[in-house]
Amino acid sequence: MTIELPAPLQTGLTFFHPLLMWVLFGLSIYALYLGVKLKRTRQATGEEKKELIKGKYNIKHYQIGSVMLALMVFGTVVGMAATYVNNGKLFFGPHLLVGLGMTTMVAISASLVPFMQQGVAWARVTHVAMNMTLLTLFGWQAFTGLQIVQKILSSAS
Repeated sequence: MTIELPAPLQTGLTFFHPLLMWVLFGLSIYALYLGVKLKRTRQATGEEKKELIKGKYNIKHYQIGSVMLALMVFGTVVGMAATYVNNGKLFFGPHLLVGLGMTTMVAISASLVPFMQQGVAWARVTHVAMNMTLLTLFGWQAFTGLQIVQKILSSAS
């Protein structure tokens, strides 16, 4: 069963997911930058620490992470919805499975924040490891996603 949407809406829905994911990839890199600054702030002493605290990296990192969690879940659902609307089915393959895994990892990573705020070391190590894995997977997803977009554009012409 396919759902018929007006052509402009269907086209917009088709390309919204890839654009959103590229934005999230960029936000992930920015979150990494903020996380590094936050770690430097925690490890600094004296005047250097006072200067770094002014950057409010902890607040910015937390806010970017919250936005990323929301957009990742939303973007995953939109991507699956667009595929279903356009094809009447989901394509069970690496891009879908890795995307679902990444969305799960983002949620788990965010759920570790209360433990990190209490100073639990394993939570911080797990958070960092998961997010570095996510960033690597994002790069791979960007590549496979571009291949999917190319197939869509080829079939449209």
